Amino acid sequence: MLCLGICGGLDRIHESSPELPNTFLHDGAAVLVQDGRVIAAVEEERLNRVKHSNKFPSNAMRYCLSAAGVELHQIDRIAFYATEAYCNTMLERLAVSQPLPLDAKLLLRQLLAREFGTEVDASRVSFVNHHEAHAVSAFAMSGFEQSLIFSVDGGGDFLSGLLAVGSGTGMTQLARFPESNSLGLFYLETIRYLGYGLFDEYKVMGLAPYGDPTPYRELFGQLYELLDNGDYRVHLDRIGPALLRNIQVRRKGMPFTQQHRDVSASLQEALERIVFHVLLHYRETTGITRLCLAGGVAHNCTVNGKLLYSGLFEDIFVQPAAHDAGCALGAALMMSSELGRPTPRERLSDVYWGPGLGNEQAVEQELNAWSGHLDIQRCDDIAASAADWMADGAVIGWVQGRSEFGPRALGNRSILADPRPPENKDRINAMVKKREGYRPFAPSVLEENANEFFELPDGKQAFPFMNFVVRVREAQRKVLGAITHVDGTARLQTVSRKTNPAYWDVINAFKKRTGIPVLLNTSFNNNAEPIVDSVADAITTFLTTDLDGLVAGPFLVKKRAARLQDWGALSVSLPPYASLHRVRSYTAADRQETVCEIRTGPSGRDSIRISHELFELLMRIEGEAPLGWLLDTTMADHDKREDIVKELRLAWEQRCVRLRPPRAAFDCNKRKSEAQAERTNDPGNACVAGPG
Repeated sequence: MLCLGICGGLDRIHESSPELPNTFLHDGAAVLVQDGRVIAAVEEERLNRVKHSNKFPSNAMRYCLSAAGVELHQIDRIAFYATEAYCNTMLERLAVSQPLPLDAKLLLRQLLAREFGTEVDASRVSFVNHHEAHAVSAFAMSGFEQSLIFSVDGGGDFLSGLLAVGSGTGMTQLARFPESNSLGLFYLETIRYLGYGLFDEYKVMGLAPYGDPTPYRELFGQLYELLDNGDYRVHLDRIGPALLRNIQVRRKGMPFTQQHRDVSASLQEALERIVFHVLLHYRETTGITRLCLAGGVAHNCTVNGKLLYSGLFEDIFVQPAAHDAGCALGAALMMSSELGRPTPRERLSDVYWGPGLGNEQAVEQELNAWSGHLDIQRCDDIAASAADWMADGAVIGWVQGRSEFGPRALGNRSILADPRPPENKDRINAMVKKREGYRPFAPSVLEENANEFFELPDGKQAFPFMNFVVRVREAQRKVLGAITHVDGTARLQTVSRKTNPAYWDVINAFKKRTGIPVLLNTSFNNNAEPIVDSVADAITTFLTTDLDGLVAGPFLVKKRAARLQDWGALSVSLPPYASLHRVRSYTAADRQETVCEIRTGPSGRDSIRISHELFELLMRIEGEAPLGWLLDTTMADHDKREDIVKELRLAWEQRCVRLRPPRAAFDCNKRKSEAQAERTNDPGNACVAGPG
């Protein structure tokens, strides 16, 4: 039996329809399960390159079908990650501003027909409860015969969580938590006053250890109540007034004060108190000693670590894709079980379910296409060479095998470095991630050596998914200066030779070189994009950051000093989520001027300003066009060309344009005639260019 679970939006990436509430549509993904076992899974953002994509996951679905060698009509059941009634309610809210079918199943079937060219019978389309999908995604993968299950997030299906007992292949609900008591929204509403928003929660978790919860403990005590029988209440309406009266609100980009750090610490403490209150009650009343966690709040690795050390449970399993993308997994597993093919009771060991790099020839061909920009060397012992690079101070991109499912880079799409020099943390935050300097990096350690460097509970050795913050052994904290957080902890990943031999080999090679069986590991992306997936993605990120080297398959890659003609050999296009606009704007002197922008993000909310010259160049593109030809047709001055290429590279760095080697023959005469026609357009009008 083949079951496909999907989550995400009910519109396509090139459609600009109004957005549904973010509690419902984000983190699109597809997961294909055969007889209860995962064959393929990927988040849509990895393929359409839009972070937290809220669009229909058509690319992710195509990948899953391709990986299994099947077509959509061969899928036995397709399951969406929310109930039909909830989806219909969301569609009714949208219908005020846009005509839409108010039948979610009909709309989903129409989307499938448009994207895949085949009609899908209504009997093969199912909708599942959002939090049940979260819960099943954790329990079915835990290997437990029985456990408590806690699903907790911002909201979905009019709930913010549920608590249940999983037993065998069944699940019995014990409690449901309404959206009015959402711990996810409690966290989110608070961090808005710290200059953060949706999807930034983990940043505040990293900031909390720099603060002291004491100054605001009493204040936060007024924002929630711990009730009898493991119940609780949060007062979302009190958060804004309380913080406005007591702190200086931080706006995005402003420096952090100690006040902001202390609020972060108080928020984290409040979350921990509520979670422990709920779980302690159900642990005592049921006597069940194992726990499964899912939902976005389950990505709070600090809470998970404290649960781990508390001894409240003998074993804890956190679903690695605990956020909404994991609901695609739960939905597929629910359907498989319903069709008589439940998931085998085995502990999940890895999540390398995404697209692979292709064979060595394909990797080499992709790299060689960038020959004007890259120096490429094949290496028989890639692990040793990469370890030598890092031991000598290099920070490298590391791309191997199939990509990981979920938000963590687990050694196949990673940035790696020596974990010892404390300055490596600041260096990587500044040169690659372009993010706040306080944010920590994770260690990857050989599983067999983990206990030598980290304080692990008795009998626990495998932590393969970066789901727990653990204590670094005091004697090792100065040794591991780049991955030890200010409070002496680290978000740990243990690496097994069995599940990822290539990654194990490079860590082991670093151990042979330095005596340290640990690497600094962070996701391979910059601040403007999701984690890389393909070799092409990796090259783009490598060339638009200050990484020292790239390892892709068996190839060592360094940068070359590219000439203007090398840049001219590339093709340029707009990504599907970007559009060009020429608008009237007020200057600081309160005068109006015409400005040019590239708009990206949901509904074009994000934008960068560009010069009129670059705007005119980009307006000549339909699909994609060689940069050299565009320069030839727009400007003769060599220095001006250098300036335009520099500006274009900055836009590329922010993922507002695409640069890549040409993929197909280009009809120059056709483009010249089109460019001539473009010049007759009225430049005073607001201009919009569609996707490339």
